Amino acid sequence: MKKGIAAIGFCCIDSYENLNLSYPTGNGIDCIINLRKKGVEAAAVSVVGTDPEGREMLEVLEKYQIDTSHMQVKEGKTSLFRMELKENNDRVHIENIPGVMENYVPTEEDLRFTSEYEYVHTDLFGRVLEYIPRLKENGAKLILDFSIYANDDNMKQLLPHVDYAFFSVGEGNHEKAVKLLEKAKAYGGHIMTATLGEDGSVSYDGTHFYEGKCVKVPKVVNTVGAGDSFIAGFMYGIMQGWDIPACLESGAKTSAEIVQLFNPY
Repeated sequence: MKKGIAAIGFCCIDSYENLNLSYPTGNGIDCIINLRKKGVEAAAVSVVGTDPEGREMLEVLEKYQIDTSHMQVKEGKTSLFRMELKENNDRVHIENIPGVMENYVPTEEDLRFTSEYEYVHTDLFGRVLEYIPRLKENGAKLILDFSIYANDDNMKQLLPHVDYAFFSVGEGNHEKAVKLLEKAKAYGGHIMTATLGEDGSVSYDGTHFYEGKCVKVPKVVNTVGAGDSFIAGFMYGIMQGWDIPACLESGAKTSAEIVQLFNPY
């Protein structure tokens, strides 16, 4: 029987130089740490450099008992984002320094290992999109985070191989989200979900649209990881056999917990 979830693809360090703070992150990294906190077995498959930031990434993953046996370590710098917090505690990406991530190529053993997991999370920027069909053929259930970058070309190419797709459309865009999910579902996949910030979320299974509410919090500390933690909560519900409304509620609750923290997990 397959186990847990593996995240393959992008990872980096977010560095807030004015605050002298940093943390390891990445779409999949945030997602699997939040799932690991819920007791789900998890692995990270990516690349870090030989610098202190690379060691920081591995140490945090190991702290949460995430399998790092297929985290490549290459001579050079770990991918890094220079960040800044706005007054409303929303984050700003100032600069990306790609480092060793720029030339990341998973090995055949990395792909075999990843396929051992029941669920596989990936993203658009981890240099692994070409391997999605193979991971799907090997029996993994694919989770793809499109974030805000969905377009006809990448949806047409990728969604026939994806089981769970997630999109970020932001507040005031419910009609846009519905149309996007209809278009996405026509390309394939099992469940399509869009997050709408404070307006909640919506999922579409090809038959019904399901609406999820946002969970209000006393204070937002940092919005980094809001979407990734939503995916973690939603997928935890899927893994437990919950219905879609319960998954949307789980996603919202998990996201609400995370935006009250500085780190995205």
